[in-house]
Amino acid sequence: MITSPANGKVKRLVLLREKSRVRNQEGLFIGEGIKMFMEAPLTMLQDVYVSESFWQRVSWSEGRTQKMGAKEEQETLKAPDSRQEGRGPEKAQDEESIWNAVGKKLHTCMEMGIYTEQVSDEVMKKAADTQTPQGILFVMKQFAYSMEALVEQAKAREREGGRAPFFLLLEDVQDPGNLGTMLRTGEGAGVDGVIMSRGTADVYNPKTIRSTMGSLYRVPFLYVDEMCRTVNLLKQNQILVYAAHLKGERYFDEISYQGGCAFLVGNEGKGLRKETAACADIYLKIPMEGKVESLNAAVAAALLLYQAAGWRRGVDPGGSRQMSKPATGWL
Repeated sequence: MITSPANGKVKRLVLLREKSRVRNQEGLFIGEGIKMFMEAPLTMLQDVYVSESFWQRVSWSEGRTQKMGAKEEQETLKAPDSRQEGRGPEKAQDEESIWNAVGKKLHTCMEMGIYTEQVSDEVMKKAADTQTPQGILFVMKQFAYSMEALVEQAKAREREGGRAPFFLLLEDVQDPGNLGTMLRTGEGAGVDGVIMSRGTADVYNPKTIRSTMGSLYRVPFLYVDEMCRTVNLLKQNQILVYAAHLKGERYFDEISYQGGCAFLVGNEGKGLRKETAACADIYLKIPMEGKVESLNAAVAAALLLYQAAGWRRGVDPGGSRQMSKPATGWL
């Protein structure tokens, strides 16, 4: 067990947590928390660290499960750290299932040769990004995708009778929480990938990772050096590119998104760069009441993505409202 915050492994964890340069050089990143650990692909895990109290809780749950007979398993015996008023039998039983599942995955990691180490609670607080860590932290390999492969996969699905390609393009989005929310929203709406400019926040920032709520593992993403080149690649593959823009001549809910499409969303304060916006096929705007000039970037992205997602499910999001014909052509 590691008990000193000055331990070399702990110092490395802190560097991976704080420095994007170190993360990119090593091709690694840090995740923490039970949910993120349970959803993490085993093939991508490199190291796992658990606090002393966390390990004791897992061991307690495993020991109790082994001692319980078939009849006792149907009863609810509250765990030592779960004896709080208002917690009913079903809640306690669910917690036991979670702890047992965590224990099984930890044992699987050890069986696979994934480095698994116990650390003191003090060390966990030092290494973790959250103020009150849950007690589990892990190092993972970074994901790798290519733009060409994402487009080809999306087109192959369409050729086989599936839905048309669907992408979210982000330019210079700065807030890690916004970025993580956009990835999570993208998964919910069904995007094929999230493409980001180099000026966008680091997707492996701990705050971004927490905001994705696990979508980081399932939504393909990548950074590109030239967003206009990416836009042109999409257009060459019959994917219409819409730009969220204050100068938009059409409202986002007046268009039928029936073919391949992608949405460009820009920086929270400055919006899209002029040259990037010029690459888009169509400018869209979101209607505003009162004195509001714009929405939070993540909120705007959610509106656009789910409007398109409704059409892709064969549903007219506007109900009985008369919708315009599918948008085509250039600005």
